[in-house]
Parts: sequence; structure tokens; C-alpha cells
Amino acid sequence: MKIFPKGIDYMKLMFLGAAHEVTGSCTLLTACGKNILIDCGMEQGPDTFLNSDIPVAPGEIDCILLTHAHIDHSGKLPLLCAQGFDGPIYSTKATSKLCSIMLLDSAHIQEFEAEWRNRKAKRAGSHPYVPLYTTEDAQNCITKFVGCDYGKSYEIADGISVSFMDAGHLLGSSSVIFSVTENGKTEKLIFSGDIGNVDRPLIRDPGTPPAADYLVIESTYGDRLHGERPDYVDQLSKILEETFARGGNVVIPSFAVGRTQELLYIIREIKERGLVKSIPNFTVYVDSPLAVETIHIYGNDMTEYYDDETLELVKKGVNPIYFDGLKVAVTSDESRMINDDKNPKVILSASGMCEAGRIRHHLKHNLWRAESTILFVGYQAVGTLGRAIVEGEKQVKLFGEPIEVKAHIEQLAGISGHADKNGLLKYAAAAAKGAKKVFVNHGNDLVTTEFAKTISETLGVEAVAPYSGSIYDLESGLCLAKGNSTYIEKPNKKSNFAASPSFERLTEASKKLQLVIGRNRGGTNKDLAKFADQILALCEKWDR
Repeated sequence: MKIFPKGIDYMKLMFLGAAHEVTGSCTLLTACGKNILIDCGMEQGPDTFLNSDIPVAPGEIDCILLTHAHIDHSGKLPLLCAQGFDGPIYSTKATSKLCSIMLLDSAHIQEFEAEWRNRKAKRAGSHPYVPLYTTEDAQNCITKFVGCDYGKSYEIADGISVSFMDAGHLLGSSSVIFSVTENGKTEKLIFSGDIGNVDRPLIRDPGTPPAADYLVIESTYGDRLHGERPDYVDQLSKILEETFARGGNVVIPSFAVGRTQELLYIIREIKERGLVKSIPNFTVYVDSPLAVETIHIYGNDMTEYYDDETLELVKKGVNPIYFDGLKVAVTSDESRMINDDKNPKVILSASGMCEAGRIRHHLKHNLWRAESTILFVGYQAVGTLGRAIVEGEKQVKLFGEPIEVKAHIEQLAGISGHADKNGLLKYAAAAAKGAKKVFVNHGNDLVTTEFAKTISETLGVEAVAPYSGSIYDLESGLCLAKGNSTYIEKPNKKSNFAASPSFERLTEASKKLQLVIGRNRGGTNKDLAKFADQILALCEKWDR
């Protein structure tokens, strides 16, 4: 059923992803007869709540506004395009360039996983696994990006204009500011995106937003303070010195885009100042094709996004993220050869939460070594392997093999791409001055609720933490639907019962059906109506 029929004027907001959860950002704004998505991200880690589907067909979404390139905000865009979305995707130019490699990388991961699963399925006589989307889908998606500048106003529809403000989270990251005029009323809405921390390498601090009628704000660190900014150069150099003295490696699970480049900036300074005495010219491996491509993007015509300190280096002819001893691994063979190097070294590899990618191979080779260090430099979502290691798990499973955790586990305190509680409140104080309502999302379940309470008590403005499926009327500010607040039941780990193969087959069949629906876009009304009737008949038969 269509909740927001196309062509009818509604000024409404529906929360879909990252509602009482940290990943999978997606929000639907319906106004002036248009359906507009803000972000369409992929979830990372297990679900806490059941997420609502987008209530309109992909072909009925008029455009998408993307806050930044991280996969938990952009990762489902190729799927949406494969299912029929054919409108523009507005973002900053830097976000567009980063997505041109990140979405292709994500598609490659989807296809690789499908190939791996299908090898197993063939041996087991199971049904084939269909990837979420393909490289072709990602390439098609990339053609739809429209690059925008910070601070300029863009009219995306009659009555709707948007602008982008630097959010200080990632190269090209932004808050999206809407001005919507409908039925003689104008409402200003701000979607914060991910708000960055201050005094970070390479990129500028978050901008100060204007006052808005409605604010949608993230809350990743809405319950904690980073404290005084540490000296990252000093902290990291000590960890390197101590680990190298033991004869071990420093393995850093790092997000390929953003965090890896920041760490290279810090390591360049460490080397420049000669702070690691035992092995001054230690080797640093960047083992991620995506990170390597991102390094090139950071170095090509991206100076408009740099902070003043970095610009000064560039003016002096210094590459801010390059140094002697930096080696990159692109191919699988190059990646495997890293572990053949017995000298102490630094290995930067994705993914940042250890959920996939080459980092898992490096963990397999180093977690059991008491002389090595695993250094975490970013947020670890609940349910991820990274979170388990940080919280002191003594044994983990990698590639079906139990691995003892004997390595030193370290974290760089405060090195986060997200603003802390005070930073979020500072942002909210500016944006929510005189606001009708503040919506808190993109945070763990209890964090969103508590931070909404903090905003209400501190700023004197009504703040709520909507669940997925929540709908709000922006003319009245009233909640029309409360969404799904029921926890997803987690399987009992002690249970001896495996998931039903038949149910898994049914789940895979549903994915294939979605793809088939997308490929029928443009068919005759008669054929599409017949197809819809057949699907609805099946639903009626099995809805029991």
C-alpha cells in the first residue's frame, strides 16, 4: 500500500533507517507532490529493530539527497537504481567522486560473496545466492550523481530548494538544508548527516547551521564526551615503538575512506619528526584497493575541502598523506605477501569494524601473537567483530577457525569522526533555535532516547527519537505513525537448531523477486498489472 501517493501534497517525514540504530540511514520527505530520500544506507552489524520498507516504488522517488559517501549512508543506492529509481542524486562533488569508487567496491563485495556462497551452495545442492546488486547496477547509479558546492542554493523542485553545509565528518560530508514552501507555508528543515569532530587532520571543522523549523540530528556519541583532544602523534608513536620493540606488527582496522587518510597524515608527521627510534623508516602497508583509490582522490583537486593547516603543507609542496616506507597492496597476491614480511610493520586495512575485507586475514595472522598490537581508531558498532575484540573477547572465529586473542588491544582515545555529546548539543543549539521539533536518529537505542531528553531539557525544544516507520506531519508537527519499537528476537546461541534451509531458500527467492520487479520497469500497464495481481494473490494465500 502506498502511504504517500504521488501527486498529492503532503509535507511529511518518514523515518526508515538508522532509527534507534547507528547504521543504515534513510529518511523520506514528501512535499510539494515529490518523494525525496535523504540518504539510502546499508546496515552494518545486526538489526535491533525491524526496519520499514520505503513506502513508494523506487520509480516514484523523485530525487535523493546524499549527506556523504560512507556506505551506511550510500550503500543501498545501486539497489534502488536496479529496482527502478531514475532520478538525480544530489551531493557535494567530493561525495560524488568518493561514491564512484565506494559503490563499485561495495558491488564487488556483493558479487564476491555471492560467488563464494554459490560455490558452497553447489556442493550442498542448495539454491543459488543472488547478490544485493552488481557492478553494472553500481555503474548505472554513479551516472545519476549531480555534484554541488557548499553554500549554494539549488532548486530541486517547485517550492523546494536545498543547500549543503560542511559537516566536518569526511571529505565532502554535508548537512542538507531544505527550504520547502507548500500551501503558502515555508518550512526550513536541516538533516545534520554525520557531524564531525573538531581539530581533525585534513578536513575543516563542522560548520554552524542556521536556525530551522525542524532538525534531524545524529546521536552516535550522544551519551559520551571525547575529553580533551589527545596528542595523536604522541600516542601513536608510543604504540609503534612499544610494539616494534616486541617484534610485533601494528594492525589497524580502518575505514578505507577518511580514517585511513587521516592516519597517513599522522604517520607522516611521526616519521618527519623521527619519533620512532627503533625503526625510523618502518614500513606502512595500506591493504585496501578502495583506500588506495581514495588516496588518489584526496590528492587530486580536493584542496577546496582541506583545512588551513593542510593547505599550508600543500603550498609548500608537501603531500600531506605520503612518506617514505608507504606501500600499497591492490591485488590479492600483494595482500598475501604482506604476511610474508617478517619485519615489524604497520598494516592499515579495511573494514573498520572487522566485518569483512582483508583486515580479517591480517587479524587471523596477528590476533594470536602476544607481540602484536591491534589498534582500533573508530566506532565499533554493537554486534560487530571489532566490538567483540574491543570488549575483551578471548577467542573469536575467523574463516571458521577459532583464534585466541593474545595480541595487545589498543584504542586511540578520542580519534573519532563523530562529534561528542557537547559537539552535538552545540550544533543543535544553533539549528534548533526556535524549532518546532527535533528528531534524533543514527544512534544506539537508548542513546537516541537519552539524547532527545537532553536536548529537550537543555535547549527547551521538543525532541523525539522516532522508530523506523514513524511518520510526522510537518505542517502540524503531529506524529501520524509511531513506527516499530519491538526488538528483533535474537537466536539463542546455545540452541542446537539450525536455520531452516527452506526458509533461507524463501528469503533468497524474495530477493530475486525484487530484482525481477526492477527489471520490468517500463513494461506495459497490462503486463505490470497482471504481475502485481499475481504477487498480491500469493501474499494473500500465504499471509497466515
